[in-house]
Amino acid sequence: MGAVIKKELKNYFLSPIGYVVIGIFLLAFSSFFYLTTIGQSSIDLTYLFYYTALYGLMFIVPLLTMWTFSGERKSGTDQLLLTSPISMLGVVIAKFLSAFLLIVIPVVCTLMYFGILCFFEMPDVPIYLTTILGFLLLSMTYVSLGILASSLTESPIIAGIVTFAFVFAATWVPYLVDSLSKLSLMDQFINFLYGQINIGSVTLFITITIACILITMIIMQRRKSVK
Repeated sequence: MGAVIKKELKNYFLSPIGYVVIGIFLLAFSSFFYLTTIGQSSIDLTYLFYYTALYGLMFIVPLLTMWTFSGERKSGTDQLLLTSPISMLGVVIAKFLSAFLLIVIPVVCTLMYFGILCFFEMPDVPIYLTTILGFLLLSMTYVSLGILASSLTESPIIAGIVTFAFVFAATWVPYLVDSLSKLSLMDQFINFLYGQINIGSVTLFITITIACILITMIIMQRRKSVK
């Protein structure tokens, strides 16, 4: 599995995708840091993550995951994966972890904003940490949805559109349809902004992630058996 992770990370950084994804993240974080923290003379970093999750992830995640499996099929390199001695579950998890790591990197970079604020006043560390945890859990869920979408088609564009639709629906539909409000992943994330680690929210994020990974594995395993 380590070899697949290394290969995926190499592919991300040998192409523009890895740099574009990290660049967009840093641009979004920096913009919202200026608008919601510096502009408001605040030491609260929670809105930085909230608005990035609300507006940024629905564009970043499709770009990040659209090539994971559909790109392999389009280029014909999926044969190497299908004949690999690594289990299909291992391949799926490796691709998931590689994509997720590209989100972790810019999140770690937000420590510089924390450091800047420390020159003026110490931010609330527990809330900052729980907000990061919630953001990573939400991102993890979206990445798993994106990888699932990528396994369904050989067209990266279609995979990206489907992923965008998934994330958009998970983010905005519950706000537009009251009866679906309890299904809002953003509402689950908001709990973390107040320094609360809600077990139900954590369980929901992890359950959806595991379910998407397992479904992706089943899809790819069937494709392997057909080959």
